[in-house]
Amino acid sequence: MTASDAAATAPDAAIGPVRQSEIYLAGRLPEPPVDPDALRAAAEAALPEAAFAYIDGGAGTGSTMAENRHALDRWRIVPRMLASAEQRHSGVDLFGRALRSPLLLAPIGVQELAHADGDLATARAAATEQVPMIFSNQASVPMEETAEAMGDAPRWFQLYWSRSDDLIASLIARAEDAGCDAIVVTLDTPLLGWRNRDLDLASLPFLHAKGIAQYLSDPVFRAMLSDPPEDDPMAAIARFLAIYTNPAIGWADLPALCARCRLPVLVKGILDPADAERAIDAGVDGIIVSNHGGRQVDGAVGAADALERIVAAVGTNVPILFDSGIRSGADMFRALALGARAVLIGRPYIYGLAVAGEAGVRAVIRNLLAEFDLTMALAGCRTIAEIDRSRIIRRE
Repeated sequence: MTASDAAATAPDAAIGPVRQSEIYLAGRLPEPPVDPDALRAAAEAALPEAAFAYIDGGAGTGSTMAENRHALDRWRIVPRMLASAEQRHSGVDLFGRALRSPLLLAPIGVQELAHADGDLATARAAATEQVPMIFSNQASVPMEETAEAMGDAPRWFQLYWSRSDDLIASLIARAEDAGCDAIVVTLDTPLLGWRNRDLDLASLPFLHAKGIAQYLSDPVFRAMLSDPPEDDPMAAIARFLAIYTNPAIGWADLPALCARCRLPVLVKGILDPADAERAIDAGVDGIIVSNHGGRQVDGAVGAADALERIVAAVGTNVPILFDSGIRSGADMFRALALGARAVLIGRPYIYGLAVAGEAGVRAVIRNLLAEFDLTMALAGCRTIAEIDRSRIIRRE
């Protein structure tokens, strides 16, 4: 077992110093780069323009993506001294599963745009690093194959609310059978946002049957088609486009969806405290505060600002997770101090996938966890429970 593998498997391993030593002693520059901006630039250099635009772009002018960063950066960490933080434990419990860290891989669709191995490379990396992967509804690989690649490692499933109730039931059943620990219902995409970069390139991957593997492998979806998708792919694409989202859904529909799931249900895309309260009243088991990484509404509130308000309104009656804008271990620390139980990362690991495949995803995960570990130590925190609002102040 290498030092890297030992750090990945030991629950209390000080991954920060270990990862620093790996990089400093390797005798070569790290690939992918550690710096978030350099990582993004490396991914841009590795990918065709349309692929990078889809992965990297946001809604409209991109102002929501910028606001996500501003909202996090307004919070400043207050390090405390002489805290005896040599031994640290960053493990958390979510829905009965003990996790190595408060980090999950957000659902990212069409991963084949970033790398030929797509979701399978990400799944193997997540399993090795013991970080849960949330399977995308718009995956490039059926969830059963991705689950097989992960062994018994933790995974969840993201569900887009389709126009077909039978298809929803089938996808949920498949996720349960695939060993998923939770269902993440994404609420913020009843329609695709206005995405300038994709529109200027007239590029939508779904029109080329990319990112619809969950549908093409689903028996209910296949039964909707006159011919198998292998024989008439354009008809399958048209059917997918007609049903994959449902703008007609309302709050009255959520309790029934929760009731049909044997797994815990989280809703993703919540930005308003009133919506968080309604979701909890409807029976959800968790909230993911997210603006879809700035991909849906241009000019939307920064996700960290929403997190602060939602935690103040609903407390910790259910787990609140945070997504949108995380780029570093320091960001993870700030989100947890604001009340998040765990955080999701999206674009960073896809950038790593684009640059170096499975190894790139592993590197991004390890770098984030290493910086988070060092931030905990240098801020004077030995456990996740010690990361609270007393550790941060707001810069006006």
